[in-house]
Amino acid sequence: MRQVVLDTETTGLSTAQGHRIIEIGCLELVNRRLTGREFHRFLNPDRDIDEGAEAVHGISRKDLENEPRFPEIVDELLEFLKDAELIIHNASFDIGFLDHELRLMKHAKPKIEQHATVLDTLTLAREIHPGQRNSLDALCKRYEVDASKRDVHGALIDSELLANVYLAMTGGQTALLLEEETSAGAPTGGTQAGTSVAATSASLAAHDLVVLRADEDEVAAHNAILEKIRKSGACVWDFD
Repeated sequence: MRQVVLDTETTGLSTAQGHRIIEIGCLELVNRRLTGREFHRFLNPDRDIDEGAEAVHGISRKDLENEPRFPEIVDELLEFLKDAELIIHNASFDIGFLDHELRLMKHAKPKIEQHATVLDTLTLAREIHPGQRNSLDALCKRYEVDASKRDVHGALIDSELLANVYLAMTGGQTALLLEEETSAGAPTGGTQAGTSVAATSASLAAHDLVVLRADEDEVAAHNAILEKIRKSGACVWDFD
């Protein structure tokens, strides 16, 4: 099963007021494991950023002057999202902005749900924890997901936190093992935006498990107990 955890940052809260997307961050999950594949772009919105929004994500208009515009990256984005299930917290917000960008450029398929399905983790959290706070911050605390490295909101780091929360909320899996991926041609660099395939092996060195096997005397004692059970009736541990 292929899923994509997605988050966006914007110039403000409402597309009706002409606000635009300035950052998109996506992480790929396959069979409930992060693969290391990501899509990350900063975007030039061609407009000012609300003071309140900038306080949340720390991105200024000046930071985005040399970044691409949405139509320049849309094909890469939609290819990355194609046929996946999108995992989004408060999905109506992000999907509303993505649909708005597609409409502005008059895309042939102007709705994200024409390209992928959507699972809203806020709706899911409200079903699991009715009457409680279910923001991403609250869920990180509830499921003991470490958010200490996040000074401000960012699309990629929020996607990573949401991936941890989603796995914990839906199955208790919080340790995300990265499958090995080939990184040929993948961009590198600290804040360089780009689609990359990270070649990362999850090290289990810190989690060595000691396996203790039964010795001959213990095996003999075990078989003796099973024989007594067989004499009294069917033994559920017999498989042949």
